Amino acid sequence: MTAVLCVSCSSFCSACLQECLKPKKPVCGVCRSALAPGVRAAELERQLESTETSCHGCHKNFFLSKIRAHVVTCSKYQNYIMEGVKATTKDASLQARNIPNRYTFPCPYCPEKNFDQEGLVEHCKLFHSTDTKSVVCPICASMPWGDPNYRSANFIEHIQRRHQFSYDTFVDYDVDEEDMMNQVLQRSIMDQ
Repeated sequence: MTAVLCVSCSSFCSACLQECLKPKKPVCGVCRSALAPGVRAAELERQLESTETSCHGCHKNFFLSKIRAHVVTCSKYQNYIMEGVKATTKDASLQARNIPNRYTFPCPYCPEKNFDQEGLVEHCKLFHSTDTKSVVCPICASMPWGDPNYRSANFIEHIQRRHQFSYDTFVDYDVDEEDMMNQVLQRSIMDQ
């Protein structure tokens, strides 16, 4: 893993940095300052190569620079993660649920439909980058906090800045904030 330094504030692994470099004007994922050509974060790389941690599944020790590759193949770690998922998942069969579609979206400019989030971003950049019509963001409108009537004055700018990652990675829509915080605290105690 190669670490790269944002001069203003942060260090990134190369894979994360590549996501920040996708827009026409690359910006830091943390401070949003313009990114210049990457400077290797040599000190961070040295720390990753020399700091040990243990796998939560098999409890073997690895350097931080190698742990990500290990957990992908460690069946005990995969079981550890699944136990955590089971502990935090409510029995869905007992609840009748009306789940909004947060996986496919229509283009707000044209009749095209069934885009995933990344596909919608790419479609709009390719075919509607010069369209100035104010439209409702279908991704935001599908979120629990989204306003289905809010029209973005500059949708292309909005979609490029706000939808470069999937909310599903960070949000459990079925758990309220207090429950989520309690789960995080319980999990952090188990991890020690």
